[in-house]
Amino acid sequence: MAGKDAKSNAAKGKKKEVKKETGLGLSYKKDENFGEWYSEVVVNGEMIEYYDISGCYILRPWAMSIWEIMQTFFDAEIKKMKIKNCYFPLFVSSGVLQKEKDHIEGFAPEVAWVTKSGESELEMPIAIRPTSETVMYPYFSKWIRGHRDLPLRLNQWCNVVRWEFSNPTPFIRSREFLWQEGHTAFATKEEADTEVLDILELYRRIYEEFLAVPVIKGKKSEHEKFAGGLYTTTVEAFVPNTGRGVQGATSHCLGQNFAKMFEINFENEKGEKAMVWQNSWAYTTRTIGVMIMVHGDDKGLVLPPKVASVQVIVIPVPYKDADTKGIFDACAATVKSLNESGIRAEADFRDNYSPGWKYSHWEMKGVPLRIEIGPKDFANNQVRAVRRDNATKHDIPMADVVERVKDMLDNIQQSLFDAAKEKRDVCIEVVYTWEEFAEALGQKKMILAPWCDEEEVERDVKTRTKGEMGAAKSLCSPFQQPELPEGTLCFASGKPAKKWTYWGRSY
Repeated sequence: MAGKDAKSNAAKGKKKEVKKETGLGLSYKKDENFGEWYSEVVVNGEMIEYYDISGCYILRPWAMSIWEIMQTFFDAEIKKMKIKNCYFPLFVSSGVLQKEKDHIEGFAPEVAWVTKSGESELEMPIAIRPTSETVMYPYFSKWIRGHRDLPLRLNQWCNVVRWEFSNPTPFIRSREFLWQEGHTAFATKEEADTEVLDILELYRRIYEEFLAVPVIKGKKSEHEKFAGGLYTTTVEAFVPNTGRGVQGATSHCLGQNFAKMFEINFENEKGEKAMVWQNSWAYTTRTIGVMIMVHGDDKGLVLPPKVASVQVIVIPVPYKDADTKGIFDACAATVKSLNESGIRAEADFRDNYSPGWKYSHWEMKGVPLRIEIGPKDFANNQVRAVRRDNATKHDIPMADVVERVKDMLDNIQQSLFDAAKEKRDVCIEVVYTWEEFAEALGQKKMILAPWCDEEEVERDVKTRTKGEMGAAKSLCSPFQQPELPEGTLCFASGKPAKKWTYWGRSY
């Protein structure tokens, strides 16, 4: 595109033409047309490329590196918990998939089937995994015999396919996505309950400590829980621009339902036959989409330093008659000292682009910190650092670069989280009546309301709020429950309220 044009012009003329005009800006503003802004920013920021099959996307290195950083953290943490990695096949036989009725009913519309091999029809169609409970559990039954075989704690990093038909959105809703899925079996419910929350805390850390996105820990309603499970815990994020909640990651206690179906029994210490207690838990590449939606701005991506594959971009700014070699050497030396101190830094020495073009390019890609070295900086033995999150400029002596950059990156990480939390908190509305609820929903709020905890009432809320924007549903009941005064009534049914629950529209 722009780069190719510059190179071809340079080849035609005797003098190399330097690309000056930016031509990199976004056509849409985040506050004015969020959907188009998002579609544009994921492509221009080089996160994805659209593919010729709807709902499938190419993850480019800029996105994949973020996934790898999160993977490195999570993988090390689960290994500390004695959870081991494995890999199960992509294909599931229809008999096995349909063994757990509630479970498959929850996934049936999204299951993709292989029906042919070359020109021959398969005798039995084979499903592509939408999740791996039914893939793994026949083998849990085989491997678990006695209490010494427990706990069995496995995880796999893989892809899954869910043939979504409604509004595919890069990272948020796609037909194929990457995830980790953990599947564990225990002798007691207490052990299973403990693990559910330990894993949920790791998911909170991924969002809050790495992606700088605030989340609410809570429990899903019976209506919204994992199909076939006992209960589902979640970290819920919120996108203020669209007024939609996002199920960030889920940790499920499956109870003994699957153990019953797949006969996962063991002999306990007393020599009695017992059934295992199971969990499953997962987070996906959706995490990256939430980060983009929350932090991105009208100049492009804004990456938190912890997950940016390039944390600092160093750009030489040579003017006419400047000591170009000296400036370039200073840039290279700056990169070297930053790299040696563990900071992910690169220099952009491309000579067919102007400094202004490079500024816009790296802003679009969301690099947290830009360092400029021009003739004045070189003469004064300093650099100029420009923050991506707030555009503030700081002149730093060369001798202090490493220490100051480390501090600035820490500060950017925290500032992004604080700004996102402030924006999210402004969108939370506490309501007590249906009228207040309907008004808050119209204002794209995340609504906290007292609820009677009845499935019928939740279904009724969905029915009453159906419209162009989509129906409202319960997002989660937070673990940190505000006080519920005696006599408080459910906002939707008028019955006595049992708990506080977050409601809203959702991705």
